[in-house]
Amino acid sequence: MTAVLDRPVSDTARKPRWWQAPPRPVWEEPPSRAGLAGKSIALGFACLAILFPLWIVVVTSLSSRRTIDEAGGLVMVPKDITFVAYRELLSGGQVTRAAVISVAITLVGTLFSMTVSVLCAYGLSRTGTLGHRWILMTLMATMFFSAGLIPTYLLVQTLGLTDTYLALILPSAVSVFNILVLRGFFMGISPELIDSARIDGAGELRILWQIVMPLSRAVLAVITLFYAVGYWSAWFNASLYLNDQDMMPLQNVMIQLVQKQEAPVGMGQAIKTGELSGLAVQMAVMVMALLPVAVLSPFVQKHFRKGMLTGAVKG
Repeated sequence: MTAVLDRPVSDTARKPRWWQAPPRPVWEEPPSRAGLAGKSIALGFACLAILFPLWIVVVTSLSSRRTIDEAGGLVMVPKDITFVAYRELLSGGQVTRAAVISVAITLVGTLFSMTVSVLCAYGLSRTGTLGHRWILMTLMATMFFSAGLIPTYLLVQTLGLTDTYLALILPSAVSVFNILVLRGFFMGISPELIDSARIDGAGELRILWQIVMPLSRAVLAVITLFYAVGYWSAWFNASLYLNDQDMMPLQNVMIQLVQKQEAPVGMGQAIKTGELSGLAVQMAVMVMALLPVAVLSPFVQKHFRKGMLTGAVKG
């Protein structure tokens, strides 16, 4: 009897039968080879669906007029590569001025929005501050109720901000969602660190600058990218509040070029003489508009999971 009890159990006996429940959930089990192959194929098709249109846009922007005419439009196979479209766009005309304006608006607007959002979020993360609950409820109410487009336009017009670059920054300077994400992250910081800094005589601004912000690099990087992409891609405020074409940012120039088929100032003659294809110019402007976001996104991607999830589940 003892020999029977001491006999080692085989691997087959340890495995549950097909009619028995698995010892842990299915999603915690290591994937099979077929599952890995299926995921790889699905991800490959997804990447192809994203990269193939971008490839066509880039190749068409680098193609000569003869290549575009032979292809009948968009070019998929590179041939007779030329940088004429980019050289003409960056030669100091309307597109160059619009790109400089977009970069300046993005930098100034992102800095202003982050400053206001960080200060507001830090104040709301200190639950004992004056009027904390009422200010928080007021901010959250603006996420569900809005005055509308016409009152906003009348307010901007009354303040004298039409035909100024401030009209491209102030109406969309603050996102309540971003403030709530920052607040949730700040509330997750250990209170003992802040209390010890107060005991050492540090003020609130010093605590925010030297303790809270260094510990919040992940969420700050994510929110900064959100604001920067928003300012860089914005076109509606410019079309609504700006009447001077020389003040238009890059996105509005791209709309005029792609949708309205209007050649940028200084390039109309080059297109008419056949030296440059209008389609190549359109694709080149698209590449210029996409390039900053495509370059910066990979550097911030690693912070997305930590920054967004940590700020979302606490608060």
